[in-house]
Amino acid sequence: MATGFMAVLRLAGKGVHFTLAAFCLLLSSALAAQEVGLAGIIGSKALLKINGGAPRAVPVGATVDGVKVVSVQGDQVVVEINGRKRPLKVGQNAVGVAASSDSDRLVLQADGQGHFFTTGTINGVSVRFLVDTGASMISLGASDARRMGLDFNRGQKGISQTANGQVVVSKIQLDNVRIGGMTLHQVDAVIHQTDLPIALLGMSVLNRMEMQRDGSTMTLKRRF
Repeated sequence: MATGFMAVLRLAGKGVHFTLAAFCLLLSSALAAQEVGLAGIIGSKALLKINGGAPRAVPVGATVDGVKVVSVQGDQVVVEINGRKRPLKVGQNAVGVAASSDSDRLVLQADGQGHFFTTGTINGVSVRFLVDTGASMISLGASDARRMGLDFNRGQKGISQTANGQVVVSKIQLDNVRIGGMTLHQVDAVIHQTDLPIALLGMSVLNRMEMQRDGSTMTLKRRF
């Protein structure tokens, strides 16, 4: 069977190995500002313009690019930016500034088996990740993909070599991935036809980071 790509993965609980290259952290970056405008309200959804982008319908409780819609009441929407709640009416804008450069850095602690886990979001939907440098890109099981509204059939089909043998996967591109205070856009991922024990945070994200391993601590710092 012809395939357009080959993704090599090591799955959680199947003898995951970490071979991390140590990098020196760069100097802290400048404080990042985020501008959010309210373009309109549709039912319980807020039409948000983030950093001058096109309006996006965001339901109450959802987070997009680090901006959470807390409530929609009448003609007012309350959003949360960098931990601060800001009320907005149609046509108004709010600017949030990160409290420190820690927004571009994430510090993880290893579990008893030496694995690193973190909680993030994909296209605004919460997901639990296992950090895996052996995975060429983010890897999602079927149920996680459905929960995020991702369609297996729309991606480019290929073969992935896993601990359980070869499986058919679908390569897609995610609009945004957020871990810690860092948001990455247009991130490659693969969807499996079956469920995975956990989503894998692979090299399509980690290649954009500087990684420093110090005993049981791993620090990820955004490079671009």
